[in-house]
Amino acid sequence: MIRMTVNCTHNIKHSNQLQSCRIIGDAKRFTNKCDTTKSAGVPGETNKGAKKFGVFPPKRPMPKHPPVDLHGWKTYKVGETRRYSPFHFRGQSTVEWVVARADDILNWGRKCSLWPLTFGLACCALEMMHFAGSRYDMDRYGMVFRGTPRQTDVIIVAGTVTNKMAPILRKTYDLMPDPKWVVSMGSCANGGGYYHYTYSTVRGADRIIPVDIYVPGCPPTAEALLYAMLQLQKKVKRMRTCQTWYRH
Repeated sequence: MIRMTVNCTHNIKHSNQLQSCRIIGDAKRFTNKCDTTKSAGVPGETNKGAKKFGVFPPKRPMPKHPPVDLHGWKTYKVGETRRYSPFHFRGQSTVEWVVARADDILNWGRKCSLWPLTFGLACCALEMMHFAGSRYDMDRYGMVFRGTPRQTDVIIVAGTVTNKMAPILRKTYDLMPDPKWVVSMGSCANGGGYYHYTYSTVRGADRIIPVDIYVPGCPPTAEALLYAMLQLQKKVKRMRTCQTWYRH
C-alpha cells in the first residue's frame, strides 16, 4: 500500500511537469510556424515504453489561436530590441491587443506610484527610514509614505509581529483598497526570527496576511529593501487585470 501511494504521487508530479512543458512547446512551435503534421511531443521526453509495445501517442493538431505565453520563456538576443510590455505575442486579435495595452497603462501607473504604509514594528523600521532618506531616496521611484491605510497600496511589515499586534495588522490590511501588496521585511516578519519559539510571537506575517515579497536579513539593509520594492514593481508590471476580465 505504501508503494502504491508513492508511485501515484510520483506520477501526479510528473504529469504536472509535462503539462507545463507541453504549454511551452506549443507556444514555441506556434511562434516558429512549425509544420502542423509533426507530433506534439515533449522536449526531453522518451517513448521507450511506446516503442517496445508498438504504441505511439496520437498526433495533436496545432492550436488555432496562440496559447497564452508563460512569463520567462521569451528570451532576447544581444542587440535585439526589448519590448516594454510583457504581453506581446504573435497572433493577437484586435481586442486582445487593446486589453493588453490597457493592462500596460494600468500597470505603469500602479508601479510608478507605490505608496507604502508606515508600519514599523521593531528595529527593521530604522532601515526602512534609511530607505526613505536622502541616500537612497525612494521618492525618485514614485514611492511616498502615507499615514492612513485608505490611501496606500503597499504595507511593509518591518519588525516582529506579536500575537497582540496580529489583529491590528489584519485590520489595517483590510482597510487598504485593492489592489494591494505586502512586503515582509526582516527575519522576524518572515518567520519569527530570534523569537521563533517564544509564546508571544507570530511565526511569520504570512500567517496573518498574504505576503508578496520577502526580504531576508536581521535587519536587512536599505539596499535589500530597495531591491525588494523594485522586484515588486516588476510583479505589478506583469498583472493581467483587463486580460483576465476579457478571457473570463
